[in-house]
Amino acid sequence: MNLAPRRPAPAVPLMVPLAAALSVVLALAGCTAQGGGSDSGAETTTQTAPDTATAPDGAQALDGAQAPESRSDQAFVPPYPEPYPEPGPVDPGGEEYDDSPESPFLDVASSPLSTFSADVDTASYSNLRRQVNQGVAPEGVRIEELVNYFDYDYDAPAAGAEHPFSVTTEVARAPWNPEHQLAMVGVQATEALPTSEGNNIVFLLDVSGSMDEPNKLPLLAESFALLVEQLDERDRVSIVTYAGDNRVVADSLPGSEHGVLVDHLRSLRAGGSTGGAAGLTTAYELAEKNFVEGGNNRVILATDGDFNVGPSSPEELTTLVEAERASGVYVSVLGFGMYNLKDSMMESIADHGNGNYAYIDTLAEARKVLVDEFGSTMCVVAQDLKLQVELNPAAVGSYRLIGYDNRRLADEDFGDDTKDAGDVGAGHSVTAFYELVPAGTDGGSDGGLKYSDREVGTSDDFMTVHVRYKSPAGGPSAASTEVEFPVGAAAYTTTPSADFEFASAVAELGLIATDSEYQAQANLDGARTRAAGALGADPYGLRAEFVDLVDAYRAMG
Repeated sequence: MNLAPRRPAPAVPLMVPLAAALSVVLALAGCTAQGGGSDSGAETTTQTAPDTATAPDGAQALDGAQAPESRSDQAFVPPYPEPYPEPGPVDPGGEEYDDSPESPFLDVASSPLSTFSADVDTASYSNLRRQVNQGVAPEGVRIEELVNYFDYDYDAPAAGAEHPFSVTTEVARAPWNPEHQLAMVGVQATEALPTSEGNNIVFLLDVSGSMDEPNKLPLLAESFALLVEQLDERDRVSIVTYAGDNRVVADSLPGSEHGVLVDHLRSLRAGGSTGGAAGLTTAYELAEKNFVEGGNNRVILATDGDFNVGPSSPEELTTLVEAERASGVYVSVLGFGMYNLKDSMMESIADHGNGNYAYIDTLAEARKVLVDEFGSTMCVVAQDLKLQVELNPAAVGSYRLIGYDNRRLADEDFGDDTKDAGDVGAGHSVTAFYELVPAGTDGGSDGGLKYSDREVGTSDDFMTVHVRYKSPAGGPSAASTEVEFPVGAAAYTTTPSADFEFASAVAELGLIATDSEYQAQANLDGARTRAAGALGADPYGLRAEFVDLVDAYRAMG
């Protein structure tokens, strides 16, 4: 399967009909292609770092099931009504979220380092969109996932660069507090894919009774059908379903068997309890049995997270995936449905399984995650990526990291290669905002840091961004590499780029939606105005959709 870079698609409304979402099926070309937003018109600082095992052909479905006859030459037509009907009345109190306390302001003199793990999950944004569309007060809002849902026009590292990412920084006035500054740090991964080997993918699909809703199992089947239609003979696909027990529906079928795989998906029916841990174990066994050296070996778990048979707590499940990730098989999680969504469970599995977590509320979102962004979702280019920002007390008095509340690390974890962190895929970007209070008094800290020892230094830098990562080729036990990127006074601008304006508007909505203690003068009108003025090219219509989302949130009162 060849992965092409994302290409323009029509803008999609907030509650997109499925027929419209299916009107464009983008060509997807395994992890082999290379690829390359909006005009900024303002100064930014971008820095690049200094310088098979082959599965048997014709594999058949197991458990005595006869593989359906291939229909790969037939058109892909969804058999379900469009849009999916809303489910009947259900208690919305069944959803589970794990809200971590937000970062406070810290004094640079006593806490000059800020350390956190990269986060490329996007589930929080699409889940917030779903909640607002339903007129429900948002829960489980993680601000970094709102910001990282969108693409930004960061310069990617040049071909052949020593490190697989560049860092872009920009500092401007904080929109919600004119007395403060806002620093944007953007890490852009290379779009060059790390391998030309095939994909070994196990679909682990929840078919328990809780999935028996139109926006769960039927949407799940059509979402994976979008992915299947793009696979080719170099790829291997296995399908495991789980309810009260688990069943292997397909074992290492060629990706070119589109009709067979789609028929398997469309034949799924929901019923029974939910034994997710047993399903995970079976999926890992299949992935390891069919392991492709140098390829993409991954389990994709699709569920509402409502595990109720066997090990079912986040702690038990994360212990399972942590033990398995050393094999080189990673797990990504797709959440479906509403009212009993177990967001905290699914995020935990993805975070500890070296994967990522997305929430699928429409088929358009499925296309974004499984087709448009398959390379960044599946093909890791920088493993265990951590950031440590060293603030300069000569320029900054105090600061706080916005979001990443459950991704914060102890400062000593930065140099500890045994400490797991987020993996970044081809073409992914990671954006973080720091709210800065300019230095107003003298202060210092000891410890041999760059900007201060026992006295404040004379540098006019705002900060230095240290990035540490491992090469995926070395495996989980590889030694990490550290690169640093100073953020000098020239990073400050009175005319922020379109990316800065838009991303800060998204962060501002997050401050309001979480009722942040530090939202100051944050308001929906200001966020909407900045976002609407920073749409840029917006080839997918996602920035315009955000403006509509702000309007919908405002209408909730």
